[in-house]
Amino acid sequence: MTEKATSASRDERRAIGLAAVILLQALTALFFLGDVIFDLLQDGLIDDLHMWIEALASIALIGGIFFLMRELRRVMSRLSTLDRAMQAARGEMADVVEAFFGDWELTPSERDVGLMVLKGLDNDAIARIRGTAPGTVRAQCTAIYGKAGVDGRAQLISLFMEELLAGEANLHPA
Repeated sequence: MTEKATSASRDERRAIGLAAVILLQALTALFFLGDVIFDLLQDGLIDDLHMWIEALASIALIGGIFFLMRELRRVMSRLSTLDRAMQAARGEMADVVEAFFGDWELTPSERDVGLMVLKGLDNDAIARIRGTAPGTVRAQCTAIYGKAGVDGRAQLISLFMEELLAGEANLHPA
């Protein structure tokens, strides 16, 4: 997930950079095109090497604008795809957690503690958040581990990660 988040952030920066380059290129093309049109209206023809260079530069800049716009559209499409994948992963994780917690018949308090364990909070932090004693949280964690059939926090988290990485559409504990 971290790699995808980093990739999405990199793509976002790339999209912003491309948009800035497109804007700068459009302003430059507008300047050169305006200069060519002004010279053309003043002289009536393009016979000077300077005017030909400006005209070619304008055409090249306009072509570059279209190319960059297509590339920006592609980057934006990729960002959209990554965003949908992240939303799906979040939803899938919620489904997996609910399926496991339901099958294990966790009490509401155990569910609350279990979610905080999965989020990476330690027992003391969970106790502070819930307004209970750390010993109560340890007892609830022990009950969760027993119902899950695991030895501790690392195995509990591993159980969920394995299920998510399996990529099955209908995720339920064995």
